[in-house]
Amino acid sequence: MNQMNSRISILGVPVDNITIADAVARVVAYIEQGGPHQIVTVNPEFVMEAQHNAAFRAVLCQADLATPDGFGLLLAARRLGTPLRGRVTGVELTQRIAELAAARGYRVFLLGAAPGVAEQAAAVLTSRYPGLWVAGCYAGSPHPRHAPFLRQLITAAQPDILLVAYGHPAQDLWIARNQPVLRIPVAMGVGGVFDYLAGRVPLAPTWLRRLGLEWLYRLLRQPRRWRRILVAVPLFTWRVLRAGHKT
Repeated sequence: MNQMNSRISILGVPVDNITIADAVARVVAYIEQGGPHQIVTVNPEFVMEAQHNAAFRAVLCQADLATPDGFGLLLAARRLGTPLRGRVTGVELTQRIAELAAARGYRVFLLGAAPGVAEQAAAVLTSRYPGLWVAGCYAGSPHPRHAPFLRQLITAAQPDILLVAYGHPAQDLWIARNQPVLRIPVAMGVGGVFDYLAGRVPLAPTWLRRLGLEWLYRLLRQPRRWRRILVAVPLFTWRVLRAGHKT
């Protein structure tokens, strides 16, 4: 099997064994093929949510590309005997996609986050990548009653790439529900990426990210996230250790 196309399983959730360069190449291929395609950025929180959310698990399993986002996935994959080649975070992939879009003239639509945040993120990306064509920005809501209006708005903008920032699992479920109608070549859930780009939420220092300790930084900066972090770190680790012991 081609290494770029290889896919491993972590607690029943598929993850593509790719590098950031592979992911960008896949985006180009999807756009050249035409739509629709869905990209998910899998981290430990995704994996744990999928253990009890069947609809979300189905979306992850059916996604065209599942990037290994969280550092914990690298450790888990090694523990399970299927090491990953690298980490592909939503933040880095969003930036690389913007760079690619600026170079090739692809149209990008930013959907989600709080009102005004997508516009701020777009301003940062267009200043960083001159020539980037932002076809539209809108906060909106993932609630199904808003879907007809959002589909109309996005379809009129004719984007090649749709970035959706509603947080998981809402963003990924929204894409899966609406892509059959939208048929956008690349649609990807990006979680809090717009907030990072807009400067609303700071990224962890580089040295902490290299150590895989972003979770500690987020806990210190946003203590209200303790429950999510508890699920994403110790409970995920415990489940992986149990699974590794059984293999």
